[in-house]
Formats: sequence, structure tokens, C-alpha cells
Amino acid sequence: MKEGKISKNLTRILSSVILFPLFAVLLVFANNVVMDVFLGIISVLCLYEYYRCFTETKKANPSEYVGYVVAILIMLFFINGHITGYSFEMTPELIGLLLPISLLVLICELILSKGKKNIIDIAVTMLGIIYIPYMIMYLSMIRQFVDIGQPIGNILIWYAFISAWGSDIFAYFVGRRWGKHHFTKVSPNKTIEGCIGGICGALVISIIYTIAIRKFLPIIPDLVDLNVLKMAIITIVLSFIGQIGDLAASSIKRYCGIKDFGDIIPGHGGMLDRIDSVIFILPFAYILLALFVI
Repeated sequence: MKEGKISKNLTRILSSVILFPLFAVLLVFANNVVMDVFLGIISVLCLYEYYRCFTETKKANPSEYVGYVVAILIMLFFINGHITGYSFEMTPELIGLLLPISLLVLICELILSKGKKNIIDIAVTMLGIIYIPYMIMYLSMIRQFVDIGQPIGNILIWYAFISAWGSDIFAYFVGRRWGKHHFTKVSPNKTIEGCIGGICGALVISIIYTIAIRKFLPIIPDLVDLNVLKMAIITIVLSFIGQIGDLAASSIKRYCGIKDFGDIIPGHGGMLDRIDSVIFILPFAYILLALFVI
């Protein structure tokens, strides 16, 4: 049993060591169009994993095509804005119209389905659309933060990932070592100690990151209010939200009776398993950074 756990942990570590640098390079250096295509692919893949867990367990019969079309259209809206120079501020408003249109399509399908579709199918389909492509699009929006030609967004986006993955890592190890008090049946392995440890771990990484930016990229604090205390508070809030996001994904898997959304990433499960907390954080990171930092 111990050898199996060691092998699984080693697989997780190797996957992270290989994939994280590739992702970091893409996140920092990819141009907007490349990033839009990448996020579109990730959205479709995550939607596939999400819908599959309902269809394969027969918990619901979502209209998958509606989710895929929305994810692709969001990608195309962003690409169009970047290529044509069309006002980027209008892109989220145009994308917002996809929600009522999607609901209209689903209701029409329900009416015409002769009982093959029900309100649960519509709810599951709409949840997938809001939960995945709509939240993921905020990554692209954060990267658009620019000041005097400086790519501020490429610096600030890391607070979202520090809050998510820093929390995941420290919550896992602290929970395994000291976790005793379980606080929700949604995910029985989650403990209060792990939750606190995750927030503290993300906080430490965030402080180190902020100090490093102020020291090695002194132009950045001159352009935005990169105060150490302020960024620490934002990280605490985002870390807490990220853990809620993790529990949200756990509740879906628990309802469907599955362990992971997929197995595309060795040792980590599916793509959605890896970014479930990040997805929840992105919209709130955008709001907090726009209000208190930019």
C-alpha cells in the first residue's frame, strides 16, 4: 500500500515538474491570440469532462453541443477583439448575450424533445457553461491589464495561481500531517487544519512573490499599487474562494459517484481536477485586482 502511494505521489510530482514550466512559459510569453486559442481548448476539454461525468453515470442528459458552441464563440470573440482591434471592453458584453441565448435554445429543445429532456438537463448544461468557459475567460481579461505599454496582467495573473495551487499544495500536506477536524461531507478528506494551512501557505508564497516583484521589477510598483499588505489580504480572500471552488468540484464528483473527472494528467486526474480551484478564483481575482490594484 505504501509503495502504491509513493508511486502515485511521484507521478504527481513528475507531472507537475514537466507541465508547470510549459504552462508558465505560455502564460507569460504567449501573445493574446495564442492564449485565446489555448483557453478555448481548455474550456472545451473541461466541458467534456464535466458533461461526461453526468452522462456516463446517467445522472443527467445535458445538451453538450450548447456548451461547446458557447466555449468556441467566447474564444472567437476574444480573438476577433485582439486581431481587429475592436474595443476589447465590449467583448465581455457581447459574450454576456450568450447566456440568455443559450437558455432560450435549451428551453426550445426541452419543449420539442417529447419528454427526452427535463429541467435537470437544462440546469446541468447551464451550470457547465457558467462554471467553465465563462469563468475561464477572466484569465484572458486579467492578462489585458496594461499600463504605459507594460504587460501588468502577466504579473498580476500569478496571484490567482498562487492562491489556488499554493493552497492546494499546503492544504494537502498540512491536512495529511495534522488534519483531525473534518468540516464537510462534500469532501470527507478536507480538514479545518488543511484549510488553514492552505491559506497560510498561499499567503507566504504571495508575500515572497510581491517582494520579489518590487525588488527585481521596480517599474511595476510604480505603475500599480503593489502593496505587500494589500496583496496579502487579496491572496487570503482568493485562497478561501479557491478552496470553495475545490469543494464545488468535489460536490459534483460526489453526486455523480466518481473519483476524478478524467485521467488526462497522470497523478492529477482530469484537466478540470487540476484547475477547479483556479476557475473559481479568476472572476474574483479580476474584480479585486481591478478595484484595488490597477
